Amino acid sequence: MGHPAIPCSLVPVNKEDKEILRNLLEKYLYEFTQYEQRAVNRLGLFGYDYLDNYWTESNRWAFFIRAGDELAGFAMVNDFQESPVEKTDFALAEFFVMYKYRRQGIGHWAATALFDRFPGLWQLKCHPLNVPALHFWQTVVSEYSGGDGKQIEDLPGSEYPDGSSGVVFVFRSRKDA
Repeated sequence: MGHPAIPCSLVPVNKEDKEILRNLLEKYLYEFTQYEQRAVNRLGLFGYDYLDNYWTESNRWAFFIRAGDELAGFAMVNDFQESPVEKTDFALAEFFVMYKYRRQGIGHWAATALFDRFPGLWQLKCHPLNVPALHFWQTVVSEYSGGDGKQIEDLPGSEYPDGSSGVVFVFRSRKDA
């Protein structure tokens, strides 16, 4: 896929901008309920248990995805091995591009920029019912890794709260020395 028509950037989320990320996470988590059937809390929010950890732990990184001057989404990275595969260096914890910015190459650009930013062996997990995301990640990982990435299905320990086994992708960053 070519470059997006609009200049894009990955901007680290400062602690002062945590509420902006929290707001975007609510939209992301709402969208995800079509796959996980998660309920809101008594305040009508989904909440994200690990949000504060992105400013208190050195092995978590959060970024806004910007399209020109506009906020287009976010990406969250950590070094936790979420799925039991070979030892990976980084995991894509969350990735969200708002509807307005989808199918314009912005998500593809942001994912590639993120993988290049953190050299090493990556993993990411996708809910099997999230067909648009599954197709997106199959395309991105295949193109990014030159076909050397792995897609693993039905991996014990990769289950989502609804019991569905995640589809796990493992691949090496192009910038890995």
